[in-house]
Amino acid sequence: MTLPKSAASGGSSEANLGSIYALLAYSTWGLLPIYWKFFGATSALEVLSHRMIWSAVFLVGILVVQRRLPDLLALLRGSKPNPEGASLHPVLVLLLTASLLSFNWGLYIYGVNSDRVVEASLGYYINPLVTVLLGFVFLKERLHRGQQVAVALAVVGVGYFVWQLGTVPWIALALAVSFAFYGLLRKVVAVAPLVGLAVETLLITPITLLFVGWLGVTGQGHFGQSWPLTLLFVGAGVTTSMPLLWFNNAAKRLKLATLGFFQYLAPSLSLLLGVFVYGEPFTSVHVVTFGCIWAALLLYSVTAFRLRGSGGG
Repeated sequence: MTLPKSAASGGSSEANLGSIYALLAYSTWGLLPIYWKFFGATSALEVLSHRMIWSAVFLVGILVVQRRLPDLLALLRGSKPNPEGASLHPVLVLLLTASLLSFNWGLYIYGVNSDRVVEASLGYYINPLVTVLLGFVFLKERLHRGQQVAVALAVVGVGYFVWQLGTVPWIALALAVSFAFYGLLRKVVAVAPLVGLAVETLLITPITLLFVGWLGVTGQGHFGQSWPLTLLFVGAGVTTSMPLLWFNNAAKRLKLATLGFFQYLAPSLSLLLGVFVYGEPFTSVHVVTFGCIWAALLLYSVTAFRLRGSGGG
């Protein structure tokens, strides 16, 4: 059946707009190391605390503008139980996801500011493969042959890294595993993305406010010491939240297969920054490790396309 010209052009326009949103989201995520580098020697924990606080302020402000504050309040009051029938209340699940997100965000800031941008980018390359593995283990999703080989290739790549350098790329692995578990838990709780993220940041905000207050009282805090640094702290909320909003807009307009290819843009940009801007080493060992991961991602993507084309799960 041929769509009317207006309908076809409308669908194409939405897809183009979705691609722009995806490009904005993943490009921003890929370039975020530049932003975190501006904090210099400021501790990752203090930066993370402000990132949570100002993200909560920004996200709640957006919900107010969108007149969706009742959804947030209903969830916090517990008047919207999880329709999936989960044993845990959605807010309890979101407390778990908030903890994982805090760990992931804080570790990424630490990785960037300890000159390990390359290793951090490796973590987000591995993440989709860890997600597939968690789906197999916890959700009993079928792991197709191509996906099995892709996961095996990733294991070989990391194993080679450990064998050659005698050290575990723990930042990469912790980033990949924590974000994969975050995605797994968010998958099983029926909460809108924006409302869910607002609740996550609000749940952590009291702790971060206490920590920032303690830093201020003991004279160890950096907020208010200089206008540039203070603006960077406040801006952390915007730089965190805007890519997520762009991502949500892209997800509404693009097929998952299309959106999936954009996800490799972020770690690719971070990798380029680490090597060519910040001068981090990229040795022959890195070449083999990343080569295995890239081959695994290519195989994973091709397998996913074939499965969607054949109607497979």
